[in-house]
Amino acid sequence: QVQLVESGGGSVQAGGSLRLSCAASGRAFSTYTLGWFRQPPGKEREFVAFISGRGGNIDYADSVKGRFTISRDNAKNTAYLQMNDLEPEDTAVYYCAAGGIARNTARWYDYWGQGTQVTVST
Repeated sequence: QVQLVESGGGSVQAGGSLRLSCAASGRAFSTYTLGWFRQPPGKEREFVAFISGRGGNIDYADSVKGRFTISRDNAKNTAYLQMNDLEPEDTAVYYCAAGGIARNTARWYDYWGQGTQVTVST
């Protein structure tokens, strides 16, 4: 079993940046695909980005391409989401997740963090 803890959320103005971190306490971190998902207020959870175990396979939602960057440091058992040029529409609770296959759908992920709030004001 894998335990994930997100951090780095907060409130920023439009155009600002945040860097989210996802620290894993389980074993075999490098064998898992790490995904980021978000849930805006009153809406369904949606895919943001994933990165495969060795970092060779990366994908982003169209809404964040060119603005967000996903990365991981397997030596530190940590994944990151660098968010630049933030927009009010990015306001959501952001979750990291771990799964065995690189996919852009939540049902493929087995382990989830508690979420961290990101709020972007105008």
